[in-house]
Amino acid sequence: MVGTVNTYRNVIALTGPLLPLVSFFARLPVAMSQFGSVLLVAQTSGSLATAGIVGGILSAGQVVFGPVLGRLADRHGQRRVVLAAAAVNAVATAALVAGALGGLATVPLAAIGAVTGASVPLIGPLARTRSVALAHRAKSDEGVIGAVHSLEGTLDEVSFVLGPALVGLAALVAHPAVALAGAAGLVVVFGTAYALHPTAAVTAGAPARPKAGAGGRARHPRVVHAVRGSLALQGAMFGACQAGIASLTAQLGVPGQAGIVYAAMGVVSAFVGLALGALPARFGLRLRWRVATAAALVLSVPLLFTDALWPLYAVVTVLGAAYAPHLITAFALTERVVEPARLAEAMAYAASSLVAGQAAALAVSGRLAEWYGPSGAFAVAVGAAALCLTLALVTRVPSARPHATPFIPAQRGTSPTVGEGSASYAGR
Repeated sequence: MVGTVNTYRNVIALTGPLLPLVSFFARLPVAMSQFGSVLLVAQTSGSLATAGIVGGILSAGQVVFGPVLGRLADRHGQRRVVLAAAAVNAVATAALVAGALGGLATVPLAAIGAVTGASVPLIGPLARTRSVALAHRAKSDEGVIGAVHSLEGTLDEVSFVLGPALVGLAALVAHPAVALAGAAGLVVVFGTAYALHPTAAVTAGAPARPKAGAGGRARHPRVVHAVRGSLALQGAMFGACQAGIASLTAQLGVPGQAGIVYAAMGVVSAFVGLALGALPARFGLRLRWRVATAAALVLSVPLLFTDALWPLYAVVTVLGAAYAPHLITAFALTERVVEPARLAEAMAYAASSLVAGQAAALAVSGRLAEWYGPSGAFAVAVGAAALCLTLALVTRVPSARPHATPFIPAQRGTSPTVGEGSASYAGR
């Protein structure tokens, strides 16, 4: 326990106590915008079909353009890219609210949704990239870098539980427009604060360099593509669980419990993710990947036989314990094998894979739930878990970093060691 606390103390010494807090609030709009847009358009238009179109296109914009923003951040630095994206996203979100309240037609509303999704600042992937860069600058060991991934994964999990909850609360107390307006405000305030934080200096960007003698950019190792596939399948598990939980709670006559059940899974996942930072470095990423995916498969099978509320709570809560280790390991694998100059783009691709898998599975498993009941949706989650484990078993994972750790010069008044560098950002 003491060792875990000390490890996270080293992580906070790298970033300063304010950066994780700012990055957390800056992530919330990502979790709020898609759900909030669906609720808003459904209420203002009276059409679930229109709401689904707008929400789906918003998610598609994020999936397609997220890696583009990551590539721009690699080349031009996080500060400029996040500032520009936050400004565009705030305006687009406000336009979406105004358009929905004004009764705008489906096509122009969907176009605004596309811009909203495309301009979502990818704070989660970018924060991972920045924190890892700070760890490399301080010449931290793999234990601290692993704790960085655990902390970032936990912040992601909590934001994706809290974001939809805030949207639902705002819709219940006031109106879905309030939730999206709040998301726009969070983007402006905390997205800007994240961009202007002094640690942005370690992600100032570098021009793209072609691979020597190849006339083009170096290709990622195969493991990168396998990890993206694994994350897409993890997203499919999320989407299928959402559909299955919604179907079963509706069947039981308690549809209001769906969000609470899903939140319970996310909360447990977040706690386990934070505890993962205590795992010794000798448990390599390949082993972690295989164990996490095997656990997801074993723990998801009981979903097929669950037909009551309290067993659903129990099964879903236990299943959440397998999700965070897989997500954290997948992002850690990406960071381990990708060229440092392309890390933000690679992290964005990984996050987009997760979102794409979730959106696709939600659509498919929702239809299966209509045809075959909750078990039809849960079968998609089990199948995705089986494919995840297969990828983990057949993919070759390098035992060491294939790229040299980049030299990131310290800012004036800072030191490259963890202990000495803690004063640089503490309190900011």
